[in-house]
Amino acid sequence: MYSTNPNSYEKYTDAPPQYGPSAATTGIPVNSSSQYYSENPRQTALPVKAKTRDPWSTGLCDCFSDCRNCCITWWCPCITFGQVAEIVDKGSTSCGASGALYALIALVTGCPCFYSCFYRTKLRQQYMLKEKPCGDCLVHCCCGYCALCQEYRELQNRGFDMAIGWHGNVEQRNRGVAMAPAAPKVEEGMTR
Repeated sequence: MYSTNPNSYEKYTDAPPQYGPSAATTGIPVNSSSQYYSENPRQTALPVKAKTRDPWSTGLCDCFSDCRNCCITWWCPCITFGQVAEIVDKGSTSCGASGALYALIALVTGCPCFYSCFYRTKLRQQYMLKEKPCGDCLVHCCCGYCALCQEYRELQNRGFDMAIGWHGNVEQRNRGVAMAPAAPKVEEGMTR
């Protein structure tokens, strides 16, 4: 199984890797610039820049910038949560199902923030947003309605029509792309 002759193993060389039927198929690269396979221990990989996170388009307490949504969220937060969840999940869950689950959790536990904070985290990760003013769960536990309104406004500012849901937005964008190359139609009729 193991060779007793140490000269039978190939040494690491600076030769380019061999491909084809004569190349060894061990899965380990013959020549690599990685620090783990390098003969020169001083050679290091280039540092990778971390992506910077963008700020939210509106503040947490800017609820009254959209009074309609603020009122809906105040009286029935499950509607706003359902709309946000459908867009964040990219249509895999419906607005009604997410809103009903939010309402059920609110009725049973009295604390739906433990469910809604996960969607805030998902939204932040999708759009590379800063975790501000504090952690997602803390924001939803202390200011749940404000957090829902902020998430709603963020998606709205990113071009989503919250009233038609994920599938409606996709259809609208596809229709817009398909109709874009066509020339505008000029109506004929009475003129001055």
